[in-house]
Amino acid sequence: MPHTAELEQLDAHYQSMPPVALMQLRIAGYDGHRLQLHAPLSVHVNDKGCAFGGSLASMMTLASWGVVSLLVERAGLHADIFVADSQIRYLAPLFADLDVSAEPAPESDPREFIDTLRSRGRARMGLVAQTRLPDGAIATDFAARYVAILK
Repeated sequence: MPHTAELEQLDAHYQSMPPVALMQLRIAGYDGHRLQLHAPLSVHVNDKGCAFGGSLASMMTLASWGVVSLLVERAGLHADIFVADSQIRYLAPLFADLDVSAEPAPESDPREFIDTLRSRGRARMGLVAQTRLPDGAIATDFAARYVAILK
């Protein structure tokens, strides 16, 4: 998988947070733009037998945070990254493992985000994420703004 060292570092960071470690998430892919996470349904199942809404929200939040973290790391910067706000739509129940992807929002420019972070010491960026059903349809979608503050 490309970006192996960066992804190992990101995975170690995820696993260092006790609630995240319990989620049994793993990085399923990264192409330099879109990050994919996977987690088994068995530890995220609700009383209806489908994925728990809070787990879906957490996975999309973590995937989006990971995209920003990887951008900052690739730029050689060290910053604290926070989710500023988010909106989730639950479109269909998911009766399968959680497969989430996140990427910069179409209107976001990662280069501009990094330039602003370098020059002002803080920057914000929009991210979008989705959870797909096994047939490829969208189970949930997510839009958020993240803030990075140089350390």
